[in-house]
Amino acid sequence: MIRIIIAEDQLLLRGALASLLSLEDDIEVVAEAKDGREALNLVKLHTPDVLVTDIEMPEFSGIQVAQSLKRNNSNTRVLIVTTFARSGYLQRARDAGVTGYILKDTSSDELSNAVRTVAQGGVVIAPELSQAAWAIPDPLNDREREILRLVESGKTNKQIGVILNLSSGTVRNYLASSTQKLGVSNRIEAFRAAREKGWL
Repeated sequence: MIRIIIAEDQLLLRGALASLLSLEDDIEVVAEAKDGREALNLVKLHTPDVLVTDIEMPEFSGIQVAQSLKRNNSNTRVLIVTTFARSGYLQRARDAGVTGYILKDTSSDELSNAVRTVAQGGVVIAPELSQAAWAIPDPLNDREREILRLVESGKTNKQIGVILNLSSGTVRNYLASSTQKLGVSNRIEAFRAAREKGWL
């Protein structure tokens, strides 16, 4: 029996995934999480074979959850089910140790087979993303990404500096580096470009 946890912040979709996968004779849904923090706690509690998770969730993203599991040498494998067919998300997911990445419009048979493949140690990537796997790598470092997320949330350079314990000048330098790497002219264009590519 393959024991799984489902992490998805949309209640209707979470319920649908749980119902679909519970119909399989060899798959047991042991818990459901509404956000990334709850997903991590439930994985620690239940140690499932596979965590089936969305990317964009409150608290922690699916990629951040995978990063945490990788750091802690968890045996739970991660299958991401998402609407985002973007190369940046796929690359970050792979770097985080994710071995399955499929899209939400996949069939129920493909979903259950993906769970089985990931549980057995295999790798599953949606066919639509096979070309994206060879796309331009993410040019941003973790600090630049963190600052751009705060810019996206409406924070000023000074506020970002306070939050991250950095001087305004240092924040400005990181933003200058980000805009240069992304080929844009200002901080607003920078976070928009990074978000569009799936690098945030």
